[in-house]
Amino acid sequence: MIVSLMEAAADTCGGKAGALGVLLRAGLPVPDGFVVPFAAYLAAVGDLGRRRFAGEPADLDAARQAIQARPLHATVIDALGRALDELGDPPVAVRSSAADEDTGQASAAGQYESFLAVRGVGEVADAVRACWASLLSPRAIGYRDASGRDGRPSGDLVMAVIVQRHLDAEVSGVTFTPAGPNDATEIEASWGLGPSIVGGTVTPDAYRVAADGSITRTLADKRTRLDRRGTQLVVRDVPTNARHQPTIDDATATHLAELGKEIAAVFGGPQDIEWAIADGRAWVLQARPVTAAPPPPPSGTLDTPPAALTGTPGSHGTVTGTARIVRGPGDFARVHPGDILVCPFTDPAWTPLLRIAAGVVTETGGVLSHAAIVAREHAIPAVLGIPNATSRLRDDTVITIDGTAGTVIATNA
Repeated sequence: MIVSLMEAAADTCGGKAGALGVLLRAGLPVPDGFVVPFAAYLAAVGDLGRRRFAGEPADLDAARQAIQARPLHATVIDALGRALDELGDPPVAVRSSAADEDTGQASAAGQYESFLAVRGVGEVADAVRACWASLLSPRAIGYRDASGRDGRPSGDLVMAVIVQRHLDAEVSGVTFTPAGPNDATEIEASWGLGPSIVGGTVTPDAYRVAADGSITRTLADKRTRLDRRGTQLVVRDVPTNARHQPTIDDATATHLAELGKEIAAVFGGPQDIEWAIADGRAWVLQARPVTAAPPPPPSGTLDTPPAALTGTPGSHGTVTGTARIVRGPGDFARVHPGDILVCPFTDPAWTPLLRIAAGVVTETGGVLSHAAIVAREHAIPAVLGIPNATSRLRDDTVITIDGTAGTVIATNA
């Protein structure tokens, strides 16, 4: 019940694994690995993970705990051990590949679990079960409900799991390939491992590679980075002299844009690509269809009111509502329908708030992060990367955000 990543197909291994298999067969640079397919999930979990639940937290918690407690069959454990040995038993990345993930209709960006720097068959088995259980997490259920897929056949609720060699990335990032021949490739990049960018905890450098090959870049203040230390992930401060340095040069940006074009040609449409640079080589970690393109950068000089706060346009639209300062999960209960979420960043665990919030303002994060993608899919205006937004905006005041222009205005300003 183990499938080589080279042989992975979407119908047995999920969209994420299936796409990586296609890229490997096309000769593109994807870290080697294998997949625990749908069949192993069904054999271990049975019907438990495929039931429809009434949504009671206790029922869902019990179901998740039951899934995580289900032992993998001895034959699967043996196969995991052999497959890890064939890789040389290195640290690995263990990542979800659900049936409803990375589709052309919905990305499910960041909604299921992934684990980096996992070592040994026992830890890999635990991570596999945790990926399975994340099908029933509040954020995943909230995302599926908000995406209008609440009534889809229950048989679609299955998950495969990818196990790949872990890369100690010097730089990681995301590329959105152009929608048309005259459009630009959008690239975001930051130091260290990719969760900092896709999770929105750092504001990345932004690069635009135009159709004629010209490059424009906006360098960010990249204060932290995520790295592996043994089998642990650690957040470190970026040295002061590197915080404003470009993470990639123009030659690398051009190479990533060309790599993106190759990948888009393989799949026949615009792609959202996660990549990493390790030992000087660019690797593809994920490719999926672009489900919601970001707003284009403002053209010309904007007539911005003097009192406006300006950030990165993250998701189209304008909305007025009550500012709700949310600094962590302890504040979630304070958010009411129609509020505008103002927060340091939004990681995927905050997805349920996007079902009720009218808009989002963050202090960090890029336009290609998971939260920004989900906001666009749900048509929620978002402005990203406004430093100190949680202290510059007052709780319970009325604000207007323009997610296309990237501005936030308090009505009493």
